[in-house]
Amino acid sequence: VAKILYDEVPRDADPMGPKNKLVVASGVLTGTFVGAGSKCGFGAISPATNSHADSSVGGHIGPELKFAGYDLIIFDDISPEPVFLFIEDDKVELRSAKHLWGKGSIDTEKQLKEELGEDFEIATIGPAGENGVVFACITHDFGRNAGRCGVGAVMGSKKIKAIAIKGTKSFPIYDLKSLTKQTEAIIQRTKPHPNMAPWQKYGTALFVGWSNDQASFPTRNFQSSYYDQWQTIDGERLVEECRVIDKACFGCWMNCGKYSRAKTRHGDVYIEGPEYETIALIGGSCAMTSIHDVTFANYLCDNLGMDTESGGSVVAFAMECYEKGIITKDDLDGHELRWGNIDDFEFIINKIAYQQGIGKVLAKGTKGAAEILGKDSIKFAMQQKGLESSGYESRWAPSMLLSFMTSDIGAHHNRSWSITVDLELGRDEIKGKAPVVVYLQHIRPIYDTLSICRLFWGELDVMPEEYVESLNYVTGWHTTEDELLKTSEKIWNLTRAHFLKRNGGPGRIHDIPPARYYEEPILDGPAKGKVLSLEKINAMLDEYYEARGWDKNGNPTEELLLDLGMKAVVDDLKEINLLGKPLPDGIPKVRGQKLKPKAM
Repeated sequence: VAKILYDEVPRDADPMGPKNKLVVASGVLTGTFVGAGSKCGFGAISPATNSHADSSVGGHIGPELKFAGYDLIIFDDISPEPVFLFIEDDKVELRSAKHLWGKGSIDTEKQLKEELGEDFEIATIGPAGENGVVFACITHDFGRNAGRCGVGAVMGSKKIKAIAIKGTKSFPIYDLKSLTKQTEAIIQRTKPHPNMAPWQKYGTALFVGWSNDQASFPTRNFQSSYYDQWQTIDGERLVEECRVIDKACFGCWMNCGKYSRAKTRHGDVYIEGPEYETIALIGGSCAMTSIHDVTFANYLCDNLGMDTESGGSVVAFAMECYEKGIITKDDLDGHELRWGNIDDFEFIINKIAYQQGIGKVLAKGTKGAAEILGKDSIKFAMQQKGLESSGYESRWAPSMLLSFMTSDIGAHHNRSWSITVDLELGRDEIKGKAPVVVYLQHIRPIYDTLSICRLFWGELDVMPEEYVESLNYVTGWHTTEDELLKTSEKIWNLTRAHFLKRNGGPGRIHDIPPARYYEEPILDGPAKGKVLSLEKINAMLDEYYEARGWDKNGNPTEELLLDLGMKAVVDDLKEINLLGKPLPDGIPKVRGQKLKPKAM
């Protein structure tokens, strides 16, 4: 996906224009019975970050694409009228979606299943994607989402309402006998794993209490890292009050998904979730005190078609702006934006989805909104490169902050979840963490590239070398873990170069976090008073760039890119004068690959 976007989308292309591409890609292991081989990736130039974006979704649509006989789909240009893509094996059609345009994502999926049949796997957008909200998502399987980076807005800009796939084909496995034997052994080994039972019971919501205990739970738009009402919205409360049944993605025996019911003033609503990130960024960051309210907010975002991480963060940002008088009742048609108020949340999230009034400003995300609102609001727009931060407050977790700062797509935890490194090496320590972050930024994206869920690695100790074996059994290749890590490093440098080509440089200016992290001590809780100085933040970046083989400006060097076989990228960065200066000691030979820490 990264190579297609880098090579085929012009540097000056409008993310919402005809020259952007939307790439839908399954991976090599998608649709096999390798554990959790369920993922499907959506890539585009993001309207939020103006650079490479990719977001993956589990469920069943990725395998269904493979069963229909395809590895990827590329959408180009813009349809003159709303359409949906219909695929049934060799039958591929763009069909009218005029009768679906304007409907919610969940509602659209339900209607298409009624029209086409339950056997179709469907991905949809909602009004947020249709109306160009820069954090609009793509929804599948009634609550699974390709949530990050605004891929739903790109899909909407192309007038594509949905993708519906039914496949009945098989595809060859090079060594089926060995793959079967390996998978059966992994199943038997992981069933009694001590992490299996709690993950099956609570899903990712089990992290709420842990995160709060570690003083990393974002509260009131990251003003604090500890929420004294966390037990009203944690996994225990979710399972006791909202859970209807457990759900699993294709090829997964963990069943961590929770299909839930929320009681609301409108009646009961049903949705898969909320996951930890939703609870953190809607529950904690917006200061909700009811798991039903969080679940309802999850439903609202999903049906409107917007990312719950960015959506929660944007509403929390707006609530703080209201608290500080930057947004007023006049801006809200006489309404209010109070912490923890679900009616206020519902009011403003609808304004955003339909780009009405102040919602048109907030639809640009926290960075874009802050640039319009002014009054120093950019200091508490909790984002990086235009993408709102995932659900970990990081003033007392330097490696986690470094992960957010340097992530190629913006502040997203899936690129490097390194908070355990802070616990192991010391939470006030900044030295020695950058090489581990680099390693994680190499190993974790491999799972996205292969299109498998990384939880089996992070929680059930299915090791990377086992996935390499699986890959070779499926394909007949003879690849190694080191070769995959080098491929991941190439992708990382490609997406860095892509960001610099589209946004200018030097790279360091894009890696500095919001001022809240280095100007405002945490207000309360176990981390009260903790803050990182700008000097320490720059010292972490120095160590990170050194570990990556980039120069002090955060730009990839010619020597590194040639070592990775990326001569064309050297030429591109030379053309815009953003090729890194040569390093005095040359590029490091080991760039984080050999550390292999135990981290999610």
